[in-house]
Amino acid sequence: MSKVAIIMGSKSDLPVMQEAIDILQGFDIQTEVDIVSAHRTPEKLFEFSKNAHHRGISVIIAGAGGAAHLPGMVASMSPLPVIGVPVKSSNSIDGWDSVLSILQMPGGVPVATVALNGAKNAGILAAQIIGSHDKIVLDKIILYKESLKEAVNKSSDELKK
Repeated sequence: MSKVAIIMGSKSDLPVMQEAIDILQGFDIQTEVDIVSAHRTPEKLFEFSKNAHHRGISVIIAGAGGAAHLPGMVASMSPLPVIGVPVKSSNSIDGWDSVLSILQMPGGVPVATVALNGAKNAGILAAQIIGSHDKIVLDKIILYKESLKEAVNKSSDELKK
């Protein structure tokens, strides 16, 4: 079974990152959640990044605010796909510092970046990556997308009444 690691720079990021945890649990994808600070626990960051694939992790979601170095540093050391979630933190410049830090990675060190506080989409993207080689997860993604369409159609029908 595939597993997604969800890491964040500090506990204050958890309310945002919880959306990734919740959506992945809805797809019955196992998660591993931890706090890994690029600046305060660099040794832990190195160990996590270099060894996640040995622990059965398939995708890493990394959320960070402010300077937001966590996703890029993980991507520089891990062979796994990394999805970055810019978090609007208390020391942030409206979140733009986090967005640009995660988005503007050099060639050879990709980080798939979602919207500011977009952990739900990060979880969906992680599930889609897993679904590309796991039919059970793929079928759940298809049902989820169908439910989105049905919700819009229902709203449209109600509006017309």
